[in-house]
Amino acid sequence: MAEFVKRCPECNSINLSVDEKHGEVVCKSCGTVIDENMVDTTPEWREFSEDGEDRRRAGAPATFTKADMGTGTTIGTGSEIYNLPGAQRRRFLRLREWHNRSSTSLERNLRYALVELKRVASILNVPPAIEEESARIYNMAVRKALVRGRSMESVVVGAIYIAARRFNLPRSLNEICKITRANKRDVGKTYRFIARSLNIKLLPSGPVDYIPKFANRLNFSAATQTKAVEILKKAQELELTSGRGPIGLSAAALYVASLLTGEKRTQREIADAVGVTEVTIRNRYKEIIEKLGLKELMEKAMEAEAEVERQKEKRKR
Repeated sequence: MAEFVKRCPECNSINLSVDEKHGEVVCKSCGTVIDENMVDTTPEWREFSEDGEDRRRAGAPATFTKADMGTGTTIGTGSEIYNLPGAQRRRFLRLREWHNRSSTSLERNLRYALVELKRVASILNVPPAIEEESARIYNMAVRKALVRGRSMESVVVGAIYIAARRFNLPRSLNEICKITRANKRDVGKTYRFIARSLNIKLLPSGPVDYIPKFANRLNFSAATQTKAVEILKKAQELELTSGRGPIGLSAAALYVASLLTGEKRTQREIADAVGVTEVTIRNRYKEIIEKLGLKELMEKAMEAEAEVERQKEKRKR
């Protein structure tokens, strides 16, 4: 009623009624029809199911994760068809076979590839938004004939890697290929070719992007994560991050932060959780504490930790 706040032109009454069924605004005082061409904005409920309980007006929204964008039709399900009498069952099976044969090579390629994409996305446990984006990238690649001469697996994994990079999900190519058991060289060549052909610009992942994931693996507190981010931001200001791998830098920053906050983890523990060598962490660690002037602070932290260990030993005795 808020959008029909007006008075009756005949009796100047504000006692109006809206008849949504007939699209009219009527004055209750004198019966004058004030408006008779209202647009019905309510849902147009249409019911076609046998039980009459499904009141949805339309189906699911269009999605790139389905070969037909989710707008196609199917001729019965297996259980429905096999419950029919013999003649009708054979007729519907034949109709379904013709329907499948009428699909184009593009539709068949998408049908098989998107099943593989859903499987890989499930293994990598990526969010639905990234799965949707990777399906869209694969769809564009197929329509531009960019998948010819390349394995379906490498194109699918490459599309997921591109989507993850676009959504700033910290997943390295090594990690994705290791989990999916895909060939890293093929995936690397494929994703670069697709990104270049589709004019997709990929920004490099920064070391800060990996902090939450690695900190979660190592069970660090929020204070340690915040300290590691502060250390990396200072390192970026001093241009210590240029030319260095982001994973090694994030691992070294977490190691320094853990020492400062008292949640110490050994370099071996961090290296195993992150997937780099102890030498990489040690080199990045030395650069960070020297350039950021944390050497004295680190020595004090190490001394305090050693004192705590000595006190523990005395109590045990």
